[in-house]
Amino acid sequence: MNSRKLIAQAVTNWPAKVLSVAVAIVLFIFHRMSILEERFFSIPLIIEAAAEMIPASSYPRTVRVTLRGDANSIFPIAEEDIEAYLDLNKYTEAGIYRAPVEIRKKGTALGVDPLEIGVDPLEISLELDHKVNKYVSLIPKYQGYVESGYELVSYTLEPTQVVIEGPEKRVSGISELATEQVELSGRNADFSIAVHILNSDPLILVRGNGMAEFRAFIREAIMIRTLDELPIEITGLDDSLTAEPETLLGSIRLEGAQRALENYIPEGAILTLDCSEITEEGEYTIPVQVNVPPQFTFTRNEPEEVRVYIYYNFQP
Repeated sequence: MNSRKLIAQAVTNWPAKVLSVAVAIVLFIFHRMSILEERFFSIPLIIEAAAEMIPASSYPRTVRVTLRGDANSIFPIAEEDIEAYLDLNKYTEAGIYRAPVEIRKKGTALGVDPLEIGVDPLEISLELDHKVNKYVSLIPKYQGYVESGYELVSYTLEPTQVVIEGPEKRVSGISELATEQVELSGRNADFSIAVHILNSDPLILVRGNGMAEFRAFIREAIMIRTLDELPIEITGLDDSLTAEPETLLGSIRLEGAQRALENYIPEGAILTLDCSEITEEGEYTIPVQVNVPPQFTFTRNEPEEVRVYIYYNFQP
């Protein structure tokens, strides 16, 4: 009899009772939602594609992630335990594809409940191309000038080539890469320096450690200087004779280290006529002898020979 009364009471006004339970559940859910905390951070976007394919257009390298849940549960989650990725493994032909950003949980993110994960953007459009690699030349870049009086005569670069890898269309348009600029200012001796290989395209990978060794060979600069109106002196002539050269002035062209040659001031007998073999008066053609410091080389002198008239000294 009591059970019948209980059943009767339970079914009495049952629509109102069901509605009351539903409202209570909704209120409970809203209450839970109202006390959930949110946490925001950015994480790298991982591209998962077939081995022979590679991204060929720019794309967001990070995405914004929102975690929603109990504060005590979501704040201990390590950022590296939430992964965002695009699954493009099914595409094996070059083209533009659109895919949703998916989330993968691991480590501290596993077993957390409640946990809502949102991501921005939700989808990404990306171009794929076939992955290729090739050798390209490496060239050095430098700026400034070596110290005055010196010159860069040669250099070496190791390696001379590097391997690049990337989407076929982009790789085909690259024939060389350059190094960062090497400063030459004030240099006056050989030097060696490690330099970065420049790569401005984030879709191109340069194999290796991205470094090269630049070695410069610097020498004193060589210059040519002409000295004009130098006196031509008579040497070795017997005291009983007098010489009258056809010209008394000459010039020479010298070659040597720039700094030394610029500062050189001629002293002494630079151009001479050796008359030590002459014993009689007459007309002679005598080669001009050039006497310069050993660090210089004369490349030409004018005149190369001089006509000289020799007379006996007059005896009263």
